[in-house]
Parts: sequence; C-alpha cells; structure tokens
Amino acid sequence: MNFKEHIRVVEDFPKPGIRFKDITTLLKNGGAFKEVVNQMAELFKDRKIDKIAGPEARGFVIGAPLAYALGVGFVPIRKSGKLPAEYVEQGYELEYGQDKLAMHKDAIQPGEKILIADDLLATGGTISTCVNLINQLQGEIVGAAFLIELLELNGREKLGNTEVFSLVQY
Repeated sequence: MNFKEHIRVVEDFPKPGIRFKDITTLLKNGGAFKEVVNQMAELFKDRKIDKIAGPEARGFVIGAPLAYALGVGFVPIRKSGKLPAEYVEQGYELEYGQDKLAMHKDAIQPGEKILIADDLLATGGTISTCVNLINQLQGEIVGAAFLIELLELNGREKLGNTEVFSLVQY
C-alpha cells in the first residue's frame, strides 16, 4: 500500500514554509491504518520486545495499537505535569522554546527491551529525549519505529546507535 496517498500535506502550517504531514487522513481510513500497524508489527515480531514506548500524543496513536498487535505492554511518555505517580523527567529544545517529557519510574524495569514508536521523525529532539528517559530506567532500546521520516531534517543523527525504521520517507 502506498501510504503517501493517505497522508495529507498541508502547506504553510503551522507557519510559512512548513509542509505539514497530516496523518488524520490515514487514521480515518480503517484499512490503511490497519496496514500501517500490520507492517510495523511484521518488522518487529521476532525482536523479543517487552514494551513499546510512545510520546504524547501521536506516539500513543501509533504505539498502542502496535503494542496490542505484538502482545506487549505500552508505556506512555507524557508532557511534564501529566503523570500521577513518581516519574523521571527530561527537558528538550523545541524550535520555539523548551519542553519536558516524563515517564513513570515503574514503567520500565532494568533490562527490558523497548521499542519507541511515533508518527513522525523530524529533527529527532522528542525521540532523543525518549531515548534518554528509557536509558535512565535502564531499559534496552531495540529501535525506533515511525510512520513518517523527514529525511532532510536528519533526525536519525540525534539518535546515535538507535536503529530507525520508517514506512514513509519525505
């Protein structure tokens, strides 16, 4: 399936010069969304993954159904201030400022094999922050999976040795 046919590109959003990749048009198509999850699950079915971690919010949309398909747990990585129990937190830089992501301290046990899943790899800032959080809890990262990768932004470079998989590249 050509997933690009199901992804809407919105010009000049959220600011002039940006070509926003809108996955809502893919998500509303049950067959296309199911095929995304199935193809990602096929890539990782033999990897002995314990859990999938996904950053808020679109990482939940990709990561949770992938975790379900693989029969593993899902760990939400939230914006700062959203988790009710004890957590680890990591700050990161955005184009327009700073933000923080957090994960419950008991979400990952040392040595567990973790796959990070999200909708898009752009500059790598959010995902490198996820990598740092997982490393703090001594999880073993087996890779990072994305529906879309924006190649010209070189996000892979920020992820060091993390193996990166993407279904669609722009």
